[in-house]
Amino acid sequence: MVYTSRLCSVWLGSETGILKGVSVSRKQAFNFCNTSHLSRDQEVRALCWGDPDESELLVGSVDGTVKTFSVQKGVFTETRRCGEPAEGCFTGLARLSGSGLLTCVETGTLRVWREDGAEPATEMKAGDHVSRMRQSPVNRNHVATGGKANGLKIWDLQKPDKPAFTAKNLRDDWLDLTRPQWVRDMAFIPESDKVVTCTAYHQVHVFDPSTPQRRPVLEFEYGEHPLTALSLPAAGNAVVVGNTHGHIALLDLRKGVVRGCLKGTTGGVRALQCHPTRPVVASCGLDRFLRVHSLEDRKLQHKVYLKSRLNYILIGVKEEDGEEDDEVWETMERVEEKTKRKTTEEEELQKTSKKKKGQD
Repeated sequence: MVYTSRLCSVWLGSETGILKGVSVSRKQAFNFCNTSHLSRDQEVRALCWGDPDESELLVGSVDGTVKTFSVQKGVFTETRRCGEPAEGCFTGLARLSGSGLLTCVETGTLRVWREDGAEPATEMKAGDHVSRMRQSPVNRNHVATGGKANGLKIWDLQKPDKPAFTAKNLRDDWLDLTRPQWVRDMAFIPESDKVVTCTAYHQVHVFDPSTPQRRPVLEFEYGEHPLTALSLPAAGNAVVVGNTHGHIALLDLRKGVVRGCLKGTTGGVRALQCHPTRPVVASCGLDRFLRVHSLEDRKLQHKVYLKSRLNYILIGVKEEDGEEDDEVWETMERVEEKTKRKTTEEEELQKTSKKKKGQD
């Protein structure tokens, strides 16, 4: 069964600063920005929903601003400054209960912002070189952080003085040397206190803060290249991971084995997201394609070329229906793949071929 036909939309942030929307059911892609005023300062590094109804998107840019995008109107409605470029790019963005906003940057500053506050209401230090911050989908006040030489930390925003959980590094190797750690992505496992992480040393770790053990309760490796992104399927007991060489795999979290690989990606994977209720996963990265794979038969269901290198991906869960939604999609600038121009060498070969035919 193909589940992707009912997917509402997929939203992606690009290196060029364009917010891209893809209507999977309509097989259409659009640019949501003014393409005449683009710069790398507007590069999109984080996305999240601004409300439970998915009527707003929050877009975190390299220049430290967070923009609010109205899905119904198809325009950006607000911009607020939540950091400075010198602090590094956003590594996480989340909406808190009520109207609060949570941001995290590469230098490790974790901030809670109130709706109208120009200054953060709470500020925490998660350590240097943070690669990712993720929010728990169940408890919105629990977030996880991790990065280069900066192990997994779980924070309770209601008790911001120190982390609620700090992971311990793996045991020294057989030469008694400290093993390097570099957390690239993480996710909270539903219906448990566990958190799964992937690392730049092609490791997958599962931590359980409910136990006294601060080292992983499960650890295994996939491939030979750095893992860059992960996401949890709706079915549970598994995780989808992607690496710098475009390999995407479905791994079993009970046995630590590979269930299967998703083929077709040719560039490094930067973002993955599984649909929360259906067995599909969307991926994007350096090869400029959005891909949607089935997790049941691992076949490619959709593939859309979007012209720009892609950094982040967000799946819309709400169904596409109503005339208002149709008008939004139909008025946006459509992204179309141009026909590839023949190279000079190909043109010369064709000219030579025609001359030979004429002489004959």
